[in-house]
Amino acid sequence: MASDIAEVAAELNMMVAADHQAARHANSEDPAEQLAWRRLTAQHADRLNEIMDEHGWPTAERVGEDAARAAWLIAQHADRQLDVQRRALRLMEQAVADGAASPRDLAFLRDRTLVNEGRKQIYGTQIAGVKDGTPTPWPCEEPEHMDERRAEVGIPPFAEYIAQFSIT
Repeated sequence: MASDIAEVAAELNMMVAADHQAARHANSEDPAEQLAWRRLTAQHADRLNEIMDEHGWPTAERVGEDAARAAWLIAQHADRQLDVQRRALRLMEQAVADGAASPRDLAFLRDRTLVNEGRKQIYGTQIAGVKDGTPTPWPCEEPEHMDERRAEVGIPPFAEYIAQFSIT
């Protein structure tokens, strides 16, 4: 079983390396590059779903910090496979409750899933676009309390967060 988990960890790390390599094509003007990105994220989501079938949520304790973070990123990018994203969210919620996963990462996945469902996000982690050089978030529940919720899970205040996206 230990070697099986080591293989899963190595596979998750390889998948996230491929994800990082291909991510620059996510918003490409070239339809072929966009399609390649979509296919890659779909393949990764399918494989993550199989891993969740076999092992549950890949926590850092089981697969190591890097592979656990890779699983989270793969779930984040499973935008066209809401069933996989929702399942990852449920499993990650339990892992957070057990102290085995990051509340911060869970907040990002929760927001991403909500936005993909056409609902308002909670933490303001998902940016819809940039208007006049300023990042604009997808709609958020009770935006006046967003920074309080962000602080609870270890995410910097919204103004500080969007500064990294700002175009000057």
